[in-house]
Amino acid sequence: MKYADVIFNKVCRLMEVFLVVIFALLVLDVLWQVFSRYILNTSFSWTEELARFSLIWLSILGAAYLSAKREHLSMDFLYRKFNPTTKKRVSILIEVCVFLFALVVMVIGGLNLVYTTLHLEQLSGTLRIPLGYIYAILPLSGILMMSFSIYHSIKIITNKIAD
Repeated sequence: MKYADVIFNKVCRLMEVFLVVIFALLVLDVLWQVFSRYILNTSFSWTEELARFSLIWLSILGAAYLSAKREHLSMDFLYRKFNPTTKKRVSILIEVCVFLFALVVMVIGGLNLVYTTLHLEQLSGTLRIPLGYIYAILPLSGILMMSFSIYHSIKIITNKIAD
């Protein structure tokens, strides 16, 4: 499990860096958009589309990152009342549900969306980027979430995650 921890930490660190880069790009893009509209009295149509695509990538990859850190949104008022054995079972059930959601919705549905948009050669309006490349973050994040779910399940079973 030691190697799995090393890989997990490296993937999380890589995701952190990538998310910071996307966020910085988003901030710079929006600042440029505001500057060009109010100072230069002109508007660049590509800035709005780039901001939209950056936000899509930031939010979907951010969800995968939060899944890795087990910081996703949850209501745990009932969970806290369980005994340790029940907590362990419920935690594994939650990880199975996350895994299945990531598999069915994000990976299978995402791959279908990517394939369809690439096959139909759909391009974004201004930047002329194939939309399949934009949507590729769905199956990628889904695969990451599935991997994290397996990792956390093993940690829960071996009692190496404290709740």
